[in-house]
Amino acid sequence: MLSLTYLSSSARPWDPADLESLLRRSRAANEAAGLTGALLYWDGNFVQTLEGPAPAVRQTFGRISVDPRHRGVFIVLREEVEVRAFEGWSMGFREVDGDTAAGLPGFTDYLRTGRRLGLGGDESNAEVFHRVFRDAVR
Repeated sequence: MLSLTYLSSSARPWDPADLESLLRRSRAANEAAGLTGALLYWDGNFVQTLEGPAPAVRQTFGRISVDPRHRGVFIVLREEVEVRAFEGWSMGFREVDGDTAAGLPGFTDYLRTGRRLGLGGDESNAEVFHRVFRDAVR
């Protein structure tokens, strides 16, 4: 199984409706391809980890790397893994106030807090990049 983490910047600002549309399409495509992972977006910058069967990860990243909505796409980590760091994670997005968000299943205020993603065990290499991204935007 392949785990690939990349960073990119958006070619234009993304509003909540843009992100919701992206996530709806991505969730369906990733599920069909057997991919899991995590996507963080903050102030025009993305960090995403894709994990799953190597051909599906390569194909998905290939589409992302030529997508004109991204610029400066570069891989920061590519490794063979035996265990998924983001098993069972699916992407979701909703713009809500903090109290409402805290009650949503799967919600994490990871970008605003110092807490880990809560995946258990030792921090994976992919989680390190997500933490560094989070710490840089806080």
